[in-house]
Amino acid sequence: MEINKTIDHTVLKPQTSSTDVEKICVEARQHEFCAVCVPPYFVGRAKQFLQGSDVLVATVIGFPYGYAGTMAKVEEVKRAVEEGADELDIVINLGALKSGDWPQVKSDIERVVTAIRLKGKVSKVIIESSLLSQSELARMVQICNEINPDFVKTSTGTQGGATEEVLRYLRANLKAGIKIKASGGIRDNSTARAMLSAGADRLGTSSGVALL
Repeated sequence: MEINKTIDHTVLKPQTSSTDVEKICVEARQHEFCAVCVPPYFVGRAKQFLQGSDVLVATVIGFPYGYAGTMAKVEEVKRAVEEGADELDIVINLGALKSGDWPQVKSDIERVVTAIRLKGKVSKVIIESSLLSQSELARMVQICNEINPDFVKTSTGTQGGATEEVLRYLRANLKAGIKIKASGGIRDNSTARAMLSAGADRLGTSSGVALL
């Protein structure tokens, strides 16, 4: 697959404006990226900018720390889908995870992934791997294998990014049908290719054009 078709061209910085969203949509159309990833507020605008193209619109749910209640996340999903989202990147409840409340971690993600599945859209579970111990990472992989989202995504990009080591671990331990999205710190072609070689199927980056 050509590298452009693996790219989720992303703008999620706090100061994101409509101008920023239009810019990445223009670039995504020009370079035929797989998707753009924008804040929920800009989903409808991105859909308009991308009308007539094959570029998908992705957004984030519970971003960036996953602290929102499960029903709030489900409502975020419903609203985003109504406005045109094709793919939804969900942050796990990091507070629940770090408190050892694994039943809540699983229940939260399972209900949100189910809501996405019922809408016929693509789910990506963000595990924020840079903040997890090895045992926590292993437990999250187990949970994801049970829930079966479309993708597991390494990072929000706010707390450190993907590493080749983590990608290799995910690829070796996730079910074959679950794809992997690497995110955070992917700013050039060599890094992008290393991430793909390590097991990534999709790349989340704000530097999509520089990866080509």
